[in-house]
Amino acid sequence: MLSKALACLSVLMLACAPALGQVYWMYVANESEDTVALVRFDGSALNVERKIPVGNVITEIEGPHGLAVSPDGRHWFVSLAHGQPFGKVVRYVTGTDEKTGEVTLDLFPATMAFSPLTGLLHVVNFNLHGPMVPSVISVVDPVTMVEVGRTTTGVMPHGSHFTPAGNRHYSVAMMSGELFEQDALNLQVRRQLSLGRSVKPTWVVVHPTMPLAYVAGNGTHEILEVDLDKWQVERQFAVKGAPYNLAMTTDGLYVVATLKEAQAVGLYDSGTGEERTRISTSQPVTHGVVVTPDNRFAFVTSEGVGHTPGTVDAIDLAQQALVASVATGLQAGGIAFWKIDQ
Repeated sequence: MLSKALACLSVLMLACAPALGQVYWMYVANESEDTVALVRFDGSALNVERKIPVGNVITEIEGPHGLAVSPDGRHWFVSLAHGQPFGKVVRYVTGTDEKTGEVTLDLFPATMAFSPLTGLLHVVNFNLHGPMVPSVISVVDPVTMVEVGRTTTGVMPHGSHFTPAGNRHYSVAMMSGELFEQDALNLQVRRQLSLGRSVKPTWVVVHPTMPLAYVAGNGTHEILEVDLDKWQVERQFAVKGAPYNLAMTTDGLYVVATLKEAQAVGLYDSGTGEERTRISTSQPVTHGVVVTPDNRFAFVTSEGVGHTPGTVDAIDLAQQALVASVATGLQAGGIAFWKIDQ
C-alpha cells in the first residue's frame, strides 16, 4: 500500500511540476521607456525581477524592439530601432545583464534569430520611418559584433525564423506582400513568394518537422500555410482580429497567434486550421508571443495604450486559459525566452 501511495504521489508531483519549483525566465522589451525587463514565472505568478536600462542617449527614446537569446543561453541581444538615423543591436550577458558589445546596422532593426547551423544572428531592418523601398537583413557575428553581410529583401521586412537545421532563413515583407527564403551559408535570397499586397504579412514560423511555414496575414485576417517544397500557399485559415506575431509548439500541433486588433491570443490546430480557443489578454494591442520548450505555456506581450504599462500574460496551453499577468513597462513588445530552472 505504501509503495502504491508513493507511486501516486510521484505522478501527482510530475503533473504539478511547474507549481513545485519549475521556473521560467524571459526577457521583455519596453519600447517606449528604453528598458528590458527580466521576467520570472514560477507556474503560478509572474514577477519582474529587474529592469535593465538600454540605450545611450538620455534625451531620446531609442526603442528596444526585438530580442534574442544566444543558443548557449550566455547572452541576450536587443535591437534599438530608433537610431539617428541607423539603429543597432546590443549584446548583454544573461544573469548579470552586463553590456559587452554593440553594432550599428540599418534603418529600424527589429526582429532577429540565430541560425543553428552557422551561429550567426540575422536581423531584419524594418525601415519603419524610411521611404517605401526594399530593405535589408543584416547578418551579425555575435562574438565579434561585426556585421558580416547584408541581403536585400522587400518593403518593410519583419519576422525572422530558421528551419530546425538552420540552413534556411524566412522573413516577410509587410508592404510588398512577400515571403523570402534566404540561404544561411551564402546569405543570398533563394526564393521569394508573392502573397498579395493586401495580405500585409507581419510574421512567419516554420514547422519543426514538416516542410511548412505559417505566415500572419495581418491585413487579410488569416494565417497562410505555405508548402516549402512546392513553394506555394496551400491553405488559408480565417483569423479575425489581425494576427500579428506567431509561435508554434515544438510538436508542431498548434500555432499561437497574437491578435493585435482583438486584445486576444488565438490557438490554432495546424492540421485542420481550426481555432481551438481565443483568450482575452490583460491589455490591448497584443504584440509578441513565445511558447516554452515543454509546450506548457505561452507568454504574450501586450503594449497597452498611452501611459498604461504593457504586460506579459501567461497562457496555460493545457487549460487554454490566462493564469497570470504582470506589468513590465511602457509598450511591452519584443519577448525572448531564456531558460527553465528545475
